Amino acid sequence: MTTPAQIRAARALLGLSVDQVSAKSGVSAFMILQIEDEKADSPDQGTLLMLRGAFEKAGIAFLGDGDCPPGGMGVRLVARHDTGEGLRPENLNATNDG
Repeated sequence: MTTPAQIRAARALLGLSVDQVSAKSGVSAFMILQIEDEKADSPDQGTLLMLRGAFEKAGIAFLGDGDCPPGGMGVRLVARHDTGEGLRPENLNATNDG
């Protein structure tokens, strides 16, 4: 389960505004603020999945309790493969040597 603290932390790690997260996830900025402030009475799981998916696509990994001992639930940055920069190692050859 994704928690409000994880949503706040993911947004902070990426340096995104609420409006930017809204545009990436399709969740209204008002709903994101409600979730982050823990004012939403049990947010819809579909909404949380939309937020989580947008953050994962942007390079966030959600950690469950016990995924990375010692420690509890959290988030971390992961290597992103969608940046479009450079060549993958298996595509390197003499013709594309710079």
